[in-house]
Amino acid sequence: MPITPLSVVAPNALDDFQDLRSVPPHRHFGRIDAIDRFRLAVPFDYIYISGLDVDHYRFGIGVSVDTDMPPAFVDAYIADRLAAKDPFVRAARTSRTPLREADVYANSPAPRRLQYLTQTFAIENRTFFPIMRGEVVYGGVCVTRTTPFDPNEMKFLELAAPCLHRAVTRPLMERFAAQQMKLTKGEIVCLSAASLGFTSEEIASQSGYQSDTVNSYIKNATKKLGASNRSQAIAEAIRRRLID
Repeated sequence: MPITPLSVVAPNALDDFQDLRSVPPHRHFGRIDAIDRFRLAVPFDYIYISGLDVDHYRFGIGVSVDTDMPPAFVDAYIADRLAAKDPFVRAARTSRTPLREADVYANSPAPRRLQYLTQTFAIENRTFFPIMRGEVVYGGVCVTRTTPFDPNEMKFLELAAPCLHRAVTRPLMERFAAQQMKLTKGEIVCLSAASLGFTSEEIASQSGYQSDTVNSYIKNATKKLGASNRSQAIAEAIRRRLID
């Protein structure tokens, strides 16, 4: 599927999509203020942001990609299925630390077709930063520049990568994460109230639910979020931006 000009951070950009599966997987966002501000600190040419902390949308599958790389390059990369042949991508899928293209290609050179495309479009010195939850790599940020990044720039980009990833993917998570996690409205309401410190009885009084219903909602949400107790469920829901 070719890249589309959809920018998920634009106002109302996702209004016409019913679920995450209906959103085009490869998106060209043009310019984003948050990313341009990071460019002022460490200049880079292009950026590639991939993966969501949702089942079947994690990094390496290629089903959620936002980038400002030249559309013709991305379209050719996708059409030629170069991700399956690119040693850098294979290495990035298992990397838990920043990864530089030059280090990978020193042992496993890029296929000729990819070399041609990167030279044609000046996609040089790809540098990958994994986005993790615990030991799970669910996302990635990759930046390119004609000249390699120095150690201080690498440290800054490593710190900035999660913020960049969050800034771009947040609209998708806010719009669809609850749906993907299959959390009901009642479960979200009860978790949100619990995050403010209210007891089940207080939540019941505010929401109109019975206390047993509140406890059931929170128990179900805890299970869906993979948490072991109410506190962990609240923390996980906040981290996933399901509640404020």
